[in-house]
Amino acid sequence: MACNYNTLCFPCVGKVVPIEPLTLNTNLNYTSKSCTKTLSTVSVEKNPIAGKFGSFGGKFVAEVLMSPLAELESEFNSVLHDNEFKMEVATALRDYVGRETPLYHAQKLTDYYKNINGEGPEIYIKREDLSHGGSYKMNNVIAQAILAKRMGRKRVITATSAGHHGVAAAAVCAKFSLDCTVFIGTKDMLRKPSNVQLMELLGAQVKPVDGSFQAAASESTKEWINNLETGYYLAGTAVGPHPIPTMVREFNSVIGKETRKQAMEKWGGIPDVLVACVGTGCNALGLFHEFVGDKSVRMIGVEGGGGGTSTGDLHSASLVRGEVGVYHGAMCYLLQDGEGQITKTHSVASGLEFPGVSPELSFLKESGRIECYTVNDQEALDAYKRLCRLEGIVPALEASHALAYLEKLCPMLPDGAKVVVNCSGTGYNDAPTVLNSIPVNEN
Repeated sequence: MACNYNTLCFPCVGKVVPIEPLTLNTNLNYTSKSCTKTLSTVSVEKNPIAGKFGSFGGKFVAEVLMSPLAELESEFNSVLHDNEFKMEVATALRDYVGRETPLYHAQKLTDYYKNINGEGPEIYIKREDLSHGGSYKMNNVIAQAILAKRMGRKRVITATSAGHHGVAAAAVCAKFSLDCTVFIGTKDMLRKPSNVQLMELLGAQVKPVDGSFQAAASESTKEWINNLETGYYLAGTAVGPHPIPTMVREFNSVIGKETRKQAMEKWGGIPDVLVACVGTGCNALGLFHEFVGDKSVRMIGVEGGGGGTSTGDLHSASLVRGEVGVYHGAMCYLLQDGEGQITKTHSVASGLEFPGVSPELSFLKESGRIECYTVNDQEALDAYKRLCRLEGIVPALEASHALAYLEKLCPMLPDGAKVVVNCSGTGYNDAPTVLNSIPVNEN
């Protein structure tokens, strides 16, 4: 089991204390037609503990972080029942972020997947790419920024990979007059230079860190530790010690709530299948959480399979190929070698390139409630181009992984099945990567 505290995003400073802290009102008594296991087969405590999802989650952090995390948990639990806070967030989501985002019927993509008899599923796309900032990231960021203000913090500290979270954080900090420091790996800076420029234009201080998101996340946490009295750590991923995974999932759950409402308006029911890409898991949970208790709804998470041509290829498939361990302050599925050391990752989509995953998704996978698959780089690139040419929509390469899985999913679905794919972000910044992958004679 991996538990390398020197490489955690929440690094060891003194004694590490595993805590099982107070939780989610999660319905555990459901089943899924598509799964061989059900949550009822999983051993569950009679009195669920906050931040624990079965054996996953918890707090595995240095003592110096216990008090700040307890304060954050207390504030989070308070605002969940605060109508003034909820109204402020709802207003900001509507007027600033631009919610609700459309549930778009992709007619040409639907037609593309019909069989020779003209039968096939109906495909809908949840257009998170149309949110302010170009991705779903703003849902969580706007709510946490409002929370930071209520806590009296003047400075936001965060880390980003693909840059969507960094842009969202910089924009919201400009709106609320908060200082913003964004750590980003040099590898990701080279992939998304325009996002770095946007962060700087929005007033953020961008700090490069040698490496990728893992290194940036560790440096941002160290910065927070040095500024606990004035700084607010604005997590953008559903990983880490409690209450961070719960907060990020809760603030992103607006995606699934809207999807349920829109589905009822469009066809008078709920989706048959939900599909989302999985990096750390926050966009997938944003869509899935609303439907966890709906037995008939299949939920499919698609991870980055990397090169995908041999078992030795680097990938980012923590749920499909990982093992259970402690990483970033929580128990989850993660990628590790035989000695428990974190392994290198790869994906053409930088937002999927991470060795660990949400403890809540880890539990849903372990229990059999969600299905987990991989899509390789080339399949994702092809899906990106396909959606561009069929629907005139430019998806992020992360979301393209979910779209690519339709190739395998659609032939197995009955005629008229309703499929919702989460388009987690826009892919305008990914165009150079995609174009460079296309042979000259195909351009």
